[in-house]
Amino acid sequence: MSKKKILLVDDDPDILDLVRYNLEKESYEVYTAPNGREGLEVAKKVLPDLIILDVMMPEMDGMETCMHLREIPVLNSSVIAFLTARGEDYSQIAGFDAGADDYITKPIKPRVLVSRVKALMRRQEQNAGKNNQGSNGITIDKERYVVMTDGEELTLPKKEFELLALLVSQPGRVFTREIILSSVWGNDVIVGDRTIDVHIRKLREKLGDHYFKTVKGVGYKFEA
Repeated sequence: MSKKKILLVDDDPDILDLVRYNLEKESYEVYTAPNGREGLEVAKKVLPDLIILDVMMPEMDGMETCMHLREIPVLNSSVIAFLTARGEDYSQIAGFDAGADDYITKPIKPRVLVSRVKALMRRQEQNAGKNNQGSNGITIDKERYVVMTDGEELTLPKKEFELLALLVSQPGRVFTREIILSSVWGNDVIVGDRTIDVHIRKLREKLGDHYFKTVKGVGYKFEA
C-alpha cells in the first residue's frame, strides 16, 4: 500500500520541522513549502491527499492559496486544513468558503495533531469514491467534482458540492441540521445554522428552488 501524502505549507521552519517529524513517525510521506506560491507548485507535482496551510504567510496567504488549490481539477479530492494561531484574526466561515475542509489551532500537542490528521485522512478516503450519484436530472460526478444538470456542467464550491451530494444520496430523506453539520463540516468545526441556510440558498439559486425542501425546525431534504 502506498503511503499517504501530506503537504505542509508554513513560513515558520520550526513548525514545519515539528509537524513533519511527528507525521513521518506515522509513516506518512510529508512534503513542505515555506509559502503559498511554492506550496501550489509542490501540490501540483505530488498531488497530496492532505494539505495543511498556515493562514498568515508572506507572498500568498493561506486563504488565497486555498482558493487557487481548489481551482486545480487534479486536487479536487485533496483535503485542505488551515493551521491557525489562537487569537488570530481568522473567520472560519471565510475559510470554508475558500474551500477548506477543517482547521487546526496551534499550538497543538503532537498526539492530538496526529489524531486530527488521521481523521482528515479518513474523510479523504470517504470523499474519493469514483461513483456518480444522480437523481431527478442531476448527476454528481465525485471524481471530477462537477454537477451535470440539463446537459450542462456546473462547478460548485467544495462545501456546496458536498452538501448537494449528501442530500442527493437519499432523495426524500430529511437530513437534520446536526447530520448536515457533522457530514459536511465535521464534528470538530463550530458553525451556526445560518451557514447551512446560506449554502442551501446558493444551491437553490444555481439548481432551482424546487429541488430543496425546508422542514421547519428539523432540516432539509432533496425532492426526487
